[in-house]
Amino acid sequence: MFLKKTMLAAAAALAFPLIASAEQGVTGDSVTFAQVAAFDGPAAALGTGMRLGITAAFEEANAAGGVHGRMLKLDSMDDGYEPDRSAALVKTVIEGNGHIGLIGAVGTPTSSATQPIATEANVPFIGPFTGAGFLRDASHGNIYNVRASYFAETEAWIEYLVDQQGMKSIAILYQDDGFGRVGLNGVTAALEKRGMSLAAEGTYTRNTTAVKKALLAIRKAKPDAVVMVGAYKPVAEFIKLARKMKLDSEFVNISFVGSDALAQELGEHGEGVIISQVVPFPWDMSIPVVAQYTEALKAVDAAAKPGFVSLEGYIVGRLAIAGLEAAGKELTRDLYLAALAGLSTVDLGGVSMVFGADDNQGMDDVFLTRITADGQFEPIVSGGGS
Repeated sequence: MFLKKTMLAAAAALAFPLIASAEQGVTGDSVTFAQVAAFDGPAAALGTGMRLGITAAFEEANAAGGVHGRMLKLDSMDDGYEPDRSAALVKTVIEGNGHIGLIGAVGTPTSSATQPIATEANVPFIGPFTGAGFLRDASHGNIYNVRASYFAETEAWIEYLVDQQGMKSIAILYQDDGFGRVGLNGVTAALEKRGMSLAAEGTYTRNTTAVKKALLAIRKAKPDAVVMVGAYKPVAEFIKLARKMKLDSEFVNISFVGSDALAQELGEHGEGVIISQVVPFPWDMSIPVVAQYTEALKAVDAAAKPGFVSLEGYIVGRLAIAGLEAAGKELTRDLYLAALAGLSTVDLGGVSMVFGADDNQGMDDVFLTRITADGQFEPIVSGGGS
């Protein structure tokens, strides 16, 4: 019995270094990230697009030998764009201690539920697909954003609609939760700056397409434009119904809507719909990082088409990689966080992310695009032309 116990103890001692080296998602030859995001429901295309882009960036690095000899891995988990599911999954990730950090979350309500958990555990929270203001608080020490804020997007809308196009009447459709209310607050602030207020507002419940009541309330105001803070399925339903009811308004959407998914959902009803963007035009091959993204995308999925969401995912992946490169060969989660905190300018070629002690948001640009008759996109040139 004694001999058996001694043998077991020896085996455990031999196994322990292997277990220890796998902690926090780091081994001698790999590093693993977790993505908790929507892969089903009305926001599914966003999680899928982010995963595709991050995977493209990771596999591009892996093809070149990895980062400091480690291959990059991504474990994706579906939260269905529901905060409770998201929080439960993030707790499981943290308790499992098998991932160096969280990457590519999707949504404001889900991030609101998960970010405090990640921050308390001092786990990196990289590139969430949301422009919510609470994630721009650099004092948390573990959050690194790529995209501009929703306040920047909503200001860009009102600057275009009111200042450039001379519109007098703006209504809003928004998702009735933290995400929608962030957008509502941004629009209200941008209008108040110009001595204006909303002509009408309507809401719908997250993860539904029940927008008819909101449409009827907004239609009464006959607004020049309806700005929209929602996911692509309910937004598409609203626009299709609005066109059927002959509501002759400009329709303007936030980047979170998922441009490609929205254009697909709208089909023939999409022409003229405006969407604000926070990453470069994914078809502009004159931008080096876009050309690199296009090649990386082809390498992981020859059938994949470039788009705004997967380009954002790719840039998020490149940010995660820049942190790994800066952390050096001796990698732990704490060293990785320190390396991320030390990043100042991350130059991707035609696009730069700039960070500082009080600035955890890499990019500030917002520009407007319009869906064309053939379901593609064109930039709206400042000054009102296109």
